[in-house]
Amino acid sequence: MTLFLDNNDISKVLDIKLTMNVLERAYNDFIRGDAVCMPRSDFQIPTSDSAHTYQFGITVGGGIGRYMGLRLKSDITFPEHINGQTRKGKYCVEPGKYCGLILLFDVETGALLAIMNDGLIQQMRVGADSGLGVKWMARPGSSIVGMLGSGGMARTHIDAFMHVRPISQIKVYSPTKENRERFALEIAAKHNVEVVDVDCPDDVYQDADIISGCASISGPIINGDLLQPGTHITCIGGTLDAAANTAIDVALRFGSARPPLEAPEMNVDSECLTFAAGPRTKTSFGGTKKFSDIDSAKQISLEELLADPSRGRTKKNQITFSERGNLHGLQFYSVAGAVYESALTRGLGLKLPGDDFLQTIRN
Repeated sequence: MTLFLDNNDISKVLDIKLTMNVLERAYNDFIRGDAVCMPRSDFQIPTSDSAHTYQFGITVGGGIGRYMGLRLKSDITFPEHINGQTRKGKYCVEPGKYCGLILLFDVETGALLAIMNDGLIQQMRVGADSGLGVKWMARPGSSIVGMLGSGGMARTHIDAFMHVRPISQIKVYSPTKENRERFALEIAAKHNVEVVDVDCPDDVYQDADIISGCASISGPIINGDLLQPGTHITCIGGTLDAAANTAIDVALRFGSARPPLEAPEMNVDSECLTFAAGPRTKTSFGGTKKFSDIDSAKQISLEELLADPSRGRTKKNQITFSERGNLHGLQFYSVAGAVYESALTRGLGLKLPGDDFLQTIRN
């Protein structure tokens, strides 16, 4: 039997606490050498519309005694210009529709166990990831969040921050006033916390213990000149500007995918490997560099931090930063595995004949 689970099914079993617990276990498996993944890979092909590029993305990861997961997505991408900033727009077939799937396999039998929508898992795993960064690096009493962005990612980030710190106030900015007002109302009602929507991005920095960039832009979003001592930074949309890179005292990266056996010397630090047909154009979006441009002397891995906590934040006034690295594959297989197990218990999803995905011709 192969189970198909849509986002509605997944929403009934997946929450931020489960996601964070599963990710933490997956990272520890990876550190021990019991899990493997590859950097995300994007393949770009020009379309007949010069302003649009087809992009196919894949992410793979798996663990001993657990599962193997393949996340794939098929997008038409294009640059959007909003308030002087370039954002990455995307859709599949038509605006507002997206195609992203996770295929979950049994590492003991090779069977295709499940096919899932990736949307909710995508948002949850990214928010949970930043929440773990806050858990490991932010000041224990951090209570004020400055949020740049008001979409689905921003929502799961708040869920995660609330889970690990005593958050009492959130200040949110996004360029569309209606979006940030809606975000403020929803989050305030959900968490019984004060949420203030502000008209200027600079305002989110005032008194903030945690600054989080969750906007879909391709340029700098974190303003280093406005960072206050003791701030912890997460940034999954946009980048850090030069001043922010310089201001950071300790930067935590959860890890980097290991090189292939055939090329142990290969550098695989990049968050994404991008392959393109035809000339690279302004419509192409490349991957993310390791640690942006943060001084290597300030960088630590999760493995180093867990072995020696003194490598992390040691003073209240230090400015810290955390990022996942290129361990996407670990996240998708581990969270999808937990969703699959819970869905089986709850009787959720559409059951498909497993034999329909098998063949008698050797591949």
